[in-house]
Amino acid sequence: MSLAAVPTQIRPLLPLVGAETKVPVLDGSWTRYANLDGAASAPALERVATRVAEVLPWYASVHRGAGYLSQVCTALYEDARVRIGEFVGAREDDITLITRNTTDSINLLASVVPGKVLVLDIEHHANFLPWQSHPQGVTIVVGSPTVDGTLDLLEAELEGDSYALVAITGASNVTGESLPMDRVIAIAHQHGARVLVDGAQLLAHHRFSLEATGADYVAFSGHKLYAPYGAGALVGRRDWLDVGPAYLSGGGAVRKVQLRETAWETGAARHEGGTPNLIGAVALAEACRTLAELDETEWAEHERALRERLIAGLTSIEGVRIARLWVDSEEPIGVVTFTMEDAEPGFVAAYLSAEHGVGVRDGRFCAHPLLARLDLPLGAIRVSVGIGTSEADIDRLVDGLRDFVAGTMIGDYRLVEGLWHLENDTRPLPRIDGLLALADTAGMCAPD
Repeated sequence: MSLAAVPTQIRPLLPLVGAETKVPVLDGSWTRYANLDGAASAPALERVATRVAEVLPWYASVHRGAGYLSQVCTALYEDARVRIGEFVGAREDDITLITRNTTDSINLLASVVPGKVLVLDIEHHANFLPWQSHPQGVTIVVGSPTVDGTLDLLEAELEGDSYALVAITGASNVTGESLPMDRVIAIAHQHGARVLVDGAQLLAHHRFSLEATGADYVAFSGHKLYAPYGAGALVGRRDWLDVGPAYLSGGGAVRKVQLRETAWETGAARHEGGTPNLIGAVALAEACRTLAELDETEWAEHERALRERLIAGLTSIEGVRIARLWVDSEEPIGVVTFTMEDAEPGFVAAYLSAEHGVGVRDGRFCAHPLLARLDLPLGAIRVSVGIGTSEADIDRLVDGLRDFVAGTMIGDYRLVEGLWHLENDTRPLPRIDGLLALADTAGMCAPD
């Protein structure tokens, strides 16, 4: 498929902070940054930044103050909790915990699971390492190239042992693919296991509902959901969380503290010790509200068009190999990982940034077991699209890759201690305090 065959004029769905930020490139010009790394961290929605600015003048303590501002902030925090839960279809008796990120959420849940946990080797480290260190965690290798084969492996393991929980990604942060959630949940529930969905990648691309799917828990991060203010969430069934040990011992998590014993709270307070991240919670809630207002069909069509244009461009370049988990998986989200023949991923990423103003991810994407199984021990290049992506971003990436293959290169790149660097980098740094160390290590020009 050629790029000309793919629908054109694919514009961003929603405005993002920094969408028009320009960066210097090696030919001496400045170009709008093509940010294709949202799968790692996404820019803030403009509505989120506006909401944060609205709340900041009212900032005060949460839950433990009689002052006017404290009461306002407590109300804002609890309202944010409700909106976050609604976004993922929380049931009436579910609990919504505000955490730091997906990793924090899954570690929290791991601290209360009262039995064996089953996890696949396709997971991001956030949904792998907590179970690897869990006293009853079990990992199975997804050896089958088909969805049905993988589900058969999952079911066979569940039939052979008793598990409390199956932890599964909602969408792979490497390939964008996923197992059919309805079938995973049905298999797990049939064998008496609950299901945790790692929604870190999934929720930035389309809707998900605990109530509609029957999943038991979902964990996600604000920094991938266009709300990079340090908050995430764990939403789901409350019984394990009400009786498990307090996750973060401290003020606010207790009813009464004596010298030799403590009476702990139940509910959300039990696991949210210390001063809550009000700004992060408000930001995440606003992102949830904004995404919930998107027309679902328009959202899906935007993502599909971008992904098709990206795949068409990549497959038109000789030597590109796109990574896939299953030959028969459903349509992936807008995350694509690939390699280029005879080119190290870090070299390609450094070139795209320095000479085309394109930001992609290179490496093993916090999914080392999966990259090893995909026979990518040196890593790969990942491109991610989202609500702020346009066709121009995709085209600039593809044009840059074609130039790379053709050997059209200005800079001199060197591998130093495992990382690719541009020699004699003349690009100026922005006038932001705190960048002198970058000027020293990368050789860029420090601001005057």
